[in-house]
Amino acid sequence: MLILAFAMLQKLTIRNYALIDSLDIEFDKGLNIITGETGAGKSIILGALSLILGQRAESKYFFNQNKKCVIEGIFVLEGDHLQRLFEEQDLDFSKECMLRREISMDGKSRAFINDTPVNLSILKLIGEKLIAIHSQHATQEISDSEFQLLIVDSLANHTKQLATYRKDFKQLKLDQNRLQKLISVVDEAHTKQDYEQFLFNELDLANLKETEQTELEAELARLSHAETIKRNLTNATHLLTENENSAVALLKETSSQLQNIAEFDSNVQSLLERLRSALIEIKDIADETIVIEEKTIWNADRLEIINQRLDLIYNLQQKHRVNTITDLLLLQQKLEENLTQLLSSDEEIEKLKLANQQLTETLFEQANVLSNNRKKAIKIAEDQITGTLKQLEMPNAATVLSQRLLADLNKDGIDNIELLFKANAGQTPAPVNKVASGGELSRLMLAIKALLAKHTSLPTLIFDEIDTGISGETALKVGDVIASLGKNMQVLSITHLPQIAAKGSSHYFVFKTETKSKTTTGIRKLNREERVIAIAEMLSGKNPGASAMQNAEELLNH
Repeated sequence: MLILAFAMLQKLTIRNYALIDSLDIEFDKGLNIITGETGAGKSIILGALSLILGQRAESKYFFNQNKKCVIEGIFVLEGDHLQRLFEEQDLDFSKECMLRREISMDGKSRAFINDTPVNLSILKLIGEKLIAIHSQHATQEISDSEFQLLIVDSLANHTKQLATYRKDFKQLKLDQNRLQKLISVVDEAHTKQDYEQFLFNELDLANLKETEQTELEAELARLSHAETIKRNLTNATHLLTENENSAVALLKETSSQLQNIAEFDSNVQSLLERLRSALIEIKDIADETIVIEEKTIWNADRLEIINQRLDLIYNLQQKHRVNTITDLLLLQQKLEENLTQLLSSDEEIEKLKLANQQLTETLFEQANVLSNNRKKAIKIAEDQITGTLKQLEMPNAATVLSQRLLADLNKDGIDNIELLFKANAGQTPAPVNKVASGGELSRLMLAIKALLAKHTSLPTLIFDEIDTGISGETALKVGDVIASLGKNMQVLSITHLPQIAAKGSSHYFVFKTETKSKTTTGIRKLNREERVIAIAEMLSGKNPGASAMQNAEELLNH
């Protein structure tokens, strides 16, 4: 099945960088070949691309020190592979994506993705998903454990299972973090539990009532002044009713005086009626003073009880630094809630532990399925990579993908995959970074990319003279493999070999223009006739003869 690349560099714009004043390059699908004379500036184009991949920039490389440098790449994205990544970075996603880098004369840099300002780390994160640059010396990726696992996973046909596993693993990590935080909070709460339980018990035992403090304080005041109250009530009763000049006697006499003249004046009659009402009220007041006086008894036992109760209330208020029983009752409620919550949290911890255990068991089951799939895929991957290496004139080379099971789960399962390599007969396969030369690494990476391109989506691949040190039939085979990559994705290959240059679907020529005042670099896309000449010059040098032209034609036709 043909897997389309998910990113294609459609246009590259370079302004004021190194030997380039202004340059616009439009690239095609498939294999794009870039050739040119030594020193013409092929590496400058890669340097410019590296700037929109987040690399450091220095103003000393400006073409004109009085202007800013601008590098802009426009990419066409296929499918929705990158949409989640864009959303995670709060970036607008569209099928046409623009990465731009601006560097001012003072070295300050600004970066943009689809006109949204971003920092260099985000530019690098996105850029590396759109372009992968490979050179003879830039082969660190091949030693990366995740990349080595990707080789196997690309053939294991378990994309959905792996996505489900990673989703569940992420949930497990979230639940484990939540559990640890809850345990930490509960442990801290447990250290306070005994004290809070004591405080709650103390308040609960006090059995406080909302209005009792006011009522007790009033009763205390009455009991404490019982004698004074009785004496004053007795005197009041005497003045109201018992004295010959009492209020009642005086009111009666006043009423009698008014009664004598009431028939002569209606207003007097009205006053008489009001006076009679007052007399009734005074008698009633007198009766109540007698009742209150009789009830007012000095009770030492009751006084002691009230004082003890109020002392308890005042001590609790002072202890908790509040002023009312309402505040104490609110505190009691809060303590009760804390203690209840602690019990609830203990239950929640046990539930979370059980859920995490069950999810862990499920993840181990999923990881074992992934591991078995990888075990089946390893032999296929080894055979295909080794087969491609034989095509690349490495007949004794072999790769081994060593699978080791881990005790603990990680985001990819329980597998550690290590790529082992040998280039010659009689050698024992060893970690690739310890035994492979630069040229061997380049061809090994090419073989791996050829495998990945058939089974997974890849960004635009740029090969920077990975063909150094090869020639003849090997160069033809390397060209065939690079050309096969170009059927599934966009490839840019900077090469000095005519055998590889002839394989391209598009061919770009980098040239240098020199005047007395300055030297500039340019690039142009070659037509068919220009390609024949360029390849012939790669075969025999400037002013190629008829045989070189014929060989170039044959290479292109082939």
